[in-house]
Amino acid sequence: MCRTREGRAGQQVERVCNFVIATVRLLMTAEAVTFLLAASIHRGFLFSGYQHQAASIGESVIAIGLFIALVLTWIRPANTRLFGILGQGFAFLGTLVGVFTIAIGVGPRTVPDVTYHALILAVLAWGLVVTYRASARSDSRAV
Repeated sequence: MCRTREGRAGQQVERVCNFVIATVRLLMTAEAVTFLLAASIHRGFLFSGYQHQAASIGESVIAIGLFIALVLTWIRPANTRLFGILGQGFAFLGTLVGVFTIAIGVGPRTVPDVTYHALILAVLAWGLVVTYRASARSDSRAV
């Protein structure tokens, strides 16, 4: 993800690279946790009245995808950008499927569901942009 050099410039690049990796990991952790919470709500674990098995399964799959991408950033930190984009991209596309099911009336259409989908799409889009741009910035400084 970041190329290092010797000396002061190399230390600065390493700090920027570590910050980028930590930021991507934090975003994916937060996103995955919100999907687990949403799945728990749709299973009826946290609140009653919002049960929807299909939504719970979809949100669980998205959370697992994000957690797998997160684990891969620890195994291969040099590929954090790739795993961040893949994990968040998968979550974004999966959330779009959820929005589509809401729109056609198959998925749950409660105010919390619609609100959550709108907010998480914004967070995922922001996370994708941050992951892409932060990596590009740190690579350009490393040259």
